[in-house]
Amino acid sequence: MNISVKIVKTINGDTPTKAIANMNIDGGFVVHGLKVVESEKGTFVAMPSRKVGDRYLDICHPINSEVRQGITEAVLTAYERMQADGFENAPEIHRVV
Repeated sequence: MNISVKIVKTINGDTPTKAIANMNIDGGFVVHGLKVVESEKGTFVAMPSRKVGDRYLDICHPINSEVRQGITEAVLTAYERMQADGFENAPEIHRVV
């Protein structure tokens, strides 16, 4: 599976969400709205979600740890490169999972 990730928005200020990313899977499926979140336990990738009652439910998500790890690595690599190179020069990151 080929995963391409592009950081599309950064968020400044006192919020846990630091960036929004889009992901393209095998050139045939796009996921918008992945979030880079910084917490006390570290930085992680949150899947797009919607609020249902008092809970948030993922709209889509990987079904095994190998794919989740590949997505996480691709998104966090794109985020780190964007921080190093600046938002305007942020490259699209490609990974094979």
